[in-house]
Amino acid sequence: MSSLAHKIVTGSLLFCPDCGTLLSLPKDSDQTVICEQCSHEEPASSYENTEITTRSHPEAFPSALRQKRKTQTKIHQGKVLPKVSEKCPACGHLEAYYEEKQMRSADEGSTILYTCVSCKHGWRVNN
Repeated sequence: MSSLAHKIVTGSLLFCPDCGTLLSLPKDSDQTVICEQCSHEEPASSYENTEITTRSHPEAFPSALRQKRKTQTKIHQGKVLPKVSEKCPACGHLEAYYEEKQMRSADEGSTILYTCVSCKHGWRVNN
Protein backbone atom coordinates (compact mmCIF):
# COMPACT_ATOMS: atom_id res chain seq x y z
CA MET A 1 0.00 0.00 0.00
CA SER A 2 1.46 3.38 -0.94
CA SER A 3 1.87 6.17 1.57
CA LEU A 4 -0.65 8.25 -0.40
CA ALA A 5 -3.40 5.78 0.44
CA HIS A 6 -3.04 6.25 4.20
CA LYS A 7 -1.76 9.80 4.67
CA ILE A 8 -3.27 11.72 7.56
CA VAL A 9 -4.55 15.17 6.58
CA THR A 10 -6.27 17.64 8.92
CA GLY A 11 -7.28 20.84 7.15
CA SER A 12 -4.12 21.91 5.36
CA LEU A 13 -1.80 20.03 7.76
CA LEU A 14 -0.13 16.73 6.84
CA PHE A 15 0.87 14.32 9.61
CA CYS A 16 3.21 11.34 9.54
CA PRO A 17 1.13 8.17 9.12
CA ASP A 18 3.58 6.22 11.33
CA CYS A 19 4.06 8.45 14.40
CA GLY A 20 1.61 11.34 13.94
CA THR A 21 4.24 14.11 13.87
CA LEU A 22 3.36 17.22 11.85
CA LEU A 23 5.34 17.09 8.61
CA SER A 24 7.11 20.11 7.16
CA LEU A 25 6.20 21.54 3.78
CA PRO A 26 8.41 20.23 0.98
CA LYS A 27 10.90 22.60 -0.61
CA ASP A 28 10.56 23.18 -4.38
CA SER A 29 13.26 20.64 -5.30
CA ASP A 30 12.35 17.96 -2.71
CA GLN A 31 10.80 14.71 -3.93
CA THR A 32 10.05 13.52 -0.38
CA VAL A 33 9.46 14.94 3.08
CA ILE A 34 11.25 13.12 5.89
CA CYS A 35 9.60 12.91 9.31
CA GLU A 36 11.93 14.41 11.91
CA GLN A 37 10.70 11.96 14.56
CA CYS A 38 10.67 8.52 12.92
CA SER A 39 12.37 9.16 9.52
CA HIS A 40 9.27 8.11 7.53
CA GLU A 41 9.50 9.38 3.96
CA GLU A 42 6.33 10.95 2.57
CA PRO A 43 6.21 11.77 -1.15
CA ALA A 44 6.11 15.52 -1.83
CA SER A 45 3.21 14.77 -4.17
CA SER A 46 1.04 14.26 -1.04
CA TYR A 47 0.90 18.05 -0.83
CA GLU A 48 -0.39 18.50 -4.38
CA ASN A 49 -3.88 19.98 -4.69
CA THR A 50 -3.84 20.99 -1.01
CA GLU A 51 -5.05 24.54 -0.50
CA ILE A 52 -3.57 26.22 2.57
CA THR A 53 -5.68 28.92 4.18
CA THR A 54 -4.82 30.74 7.39
CA ARG A 55 -7.03 33.10 9.35
CA SER A 56 -6.33 35.31 12.35
CA HIS A 57 -8.80 36.69 14.80
CA PRO A 58 -8.90 40.53 14.63
CA GLU A 59 -7.90 40.74 18.31
CA ALA A 60 -4.81 38.55 17.73
CA PHE A 61 -2.70 41.57 16.73
CA PRO A 62 -3.51 44.49 19.02
CA SER A 63 -2.68 47.95 17.77
CA ALA A 64 -2.43 51.31 19.48
CA LEU A 65 -4.96 52.78 17.04
CA ARG A 66 -7.54 50.07 17.76
CA GLN A 67 -6.99 50.58 21.51
CA LYS A 68 -7.62 54.33 21.14
CA ARG A 69 -10.91 53.63 19.33
CA LYS A 70 -11.99 51.53 22.32
CA THR A 71 -11.43 54.41 24.76
CA GLN A 72 -14.79 55.67 25.87
CA THR A 73 -15.86 58.89 27.49
CA LYS A 74 -17.92 58.20 30.58
CA ILE A 75 -20.63 60.46 31.92
CA HIS A 76 -21.10 60.04 35.65
CA GLN A 77 -24.77 60.21 36.50
CA GLY A 78 -26.14 58.90 39.76
CA LYS A 79 -22.86 57.20 40.70
CA VAL A 80 -20.70 59.19 43.09
CA LEU A 81 -17.01 58.46 42.58
CA PRO A 82 -14.18 59.81 44.71
CA LYS A 83 -11.89 62.48 43.28
CA VAL A 84 -8.11 62.46 43.24
CA SER A 85 -5.39 64.86 42.16
CA GLU A 86 -4.37 63.37 38.80
CA LYS A 87 -3.41 65.24 35.63
CA CYS A 88 -5.64 64.52 32.62
CA PRO A 89 -3.55 63.47 29.59
CA ALA A 90 -6.13 65.05 27.25
CA CYS A 91 -6.75 68.52 28.71
CA GLY A 92 -4.26 68.86 31.57
CA HIS A 93 -6.90 69.39 34.27
CA LEU A 94 -5.54 68.35 37.67
CA GLU A 95 -8.56 66.54 39.11
CA ALA A 96 -10.12 63.22 38.14
CA TYR A 97 -12.67 60.70 39.38
CA TYR A 98 -11.18 57.30 40.09
CA GLU A 99 -12.35 53.74 40.49
CA GLU A 100 -10.26 50.68 41.32
CA LYS A 101 -11.13 47.35 39.64
CA GLN A 102 -9.58 43.90 39.55
CA MET A 103 -9.58 43.35 35.77
CA ARG A 104 -6.66 40.92 35.48
CA SER A 105 -6.01 37.65 37.29
CA ALA A 106 -6.09 37.59 41.09
CA ASP A 107 -2.31 37.48 41.44
CA GLU A 108 -1.93 40.66 39.33
CA GLY A 109 -2.35 44.22 40.58
CA SER A 110 -5.59 46.13 40.23
CA THR A 111 -6.45 48.63 37.50
CA ILE A 112 -7.23 52.25 38.34
CA LEU A 113 -9.80 53.83 36.02
CA TYR A 114 -9.61 57.63 35.86
CA THR A 115 -12.11 60.07 34.35
CA CYS A 116 -11.27 63.75 34.03
CA VAL A 117 -13.61 66.01 36.03
CA SER A 118 -13.37 68.69 33.33
CA CYS A 119 -13.46 66.98 29.91
CA LYS A 120 -14.67 63.47 30.95
CA HIS A 121 -11.70 61.81 29.17
CA GLY A 122 -11.10 58.31 30.53
CA TRP A 123 -7.78 56.48 30.98
CA ARG A 124 -6.45 53.63 33.06
CA VAL A 125 -3.30 52.67 34.94
CA ASN A 126 -2.34 49.11 35.89
CA ASN A 127 -0.88 48.74 39.41
